[in-house]
Amino acid sequence: MASLKDLRNRIASVKATQKITKAMQMVAAAKLRRAQEAAEAARPYAERMDRVLANLSAGMAGRADAPALLAGTGSDKVHLVIVATADRGLCGGFNSSIARLARTHIRKLIGEGKTVKILTVGRKGRDALRRDFGDRIVKSYEFTGIRQIGFAQAEDISRNVLELFEAGEFDVATLFYSKFVNVVSQIPTAQQLIPASVPAGAEGVDLGGAVYDYEPDEAEILKDLLPRNLSVQIFRALLENVAGEFGAKMSAMDSATRNAGDMIKKLNITYNRSRQAMITKELIEIISGAEAL
Repeated sequence: MASLKDLRNRIASVKATQKITKAMQMVAAAKLRRAQEAAEAARPYAERMDRVLANLSAGMAGRADAPALLAGTGSDKVHLVIVATADRGLCGGFNSSIARLARTHIRKLIGEGKTVKILTVGRKGRDALRRDFGDRIVKSYEFTGIRQIGFAQAEDISRNVLELFEAGEFDVATLFYSKFVNVVSQIPTAQQLIPASVPAGAEGVDLGGAVYDYEPDEAEILKDLLPRNLSVQIFRALLENVAGEFGAKMSAMDSATRNAGDMIKKLNITYNRSRQAMITKELIEIISGAEAL
């Protein structure tokens, strides 16, 4: 059985940990609001972009001059998997759930005989996949030290992906991230970026029965719009991840704080029982000694 001093030290240690987890919960809660607003503000723009692409793509069906970012290379032998996670931990299963979904997808592709290349965004995703697929990681991005993720980071990633695609390094690119729903719910999501895939729920722009002629034509517009769409979709994923990270961290730290409180109660009960047992033992020894005399 632990001594009273050991129990006091343990109680003090757990109380210090509880203060830290409580402080981290409050910091995450303060940052969550701004991150959530940024993620929600980016959604309408990205969804509108999907609608515009859906409308333009409808006129490109079957055309030989369709941009490669829309039509693809005509093959799906080489896949680029972009895994976006957080740089830091202490946010429950947020990072591991994204890595798990990506790992399942990668193993499925390998089982089908495909060549898989990995681009990681965030240190935790790189660390999680490096154990099993370290030789397949072609590029890693970290945002440690950056106070706020902006469009510049998304453009940098998009530029690198486009360079790889134009060099013929892959045929299909898929982005993995976590869609923010609320504090306790973040949904790991896979989104195909190249060839551009318009979501099933995206509706074309309502033209009100009008017929439009494009100048320049749809192909020229898409050549300019598709690279921008790539940056927009990556930026939205990064913002969703930031909001999801803070939401998951807030939930995890709240749980850790409550668990620390329960542990302190149990340790206090053990301490009081041990102390009472020692007092009782000393009284019995005194009484026994007095009766012996």
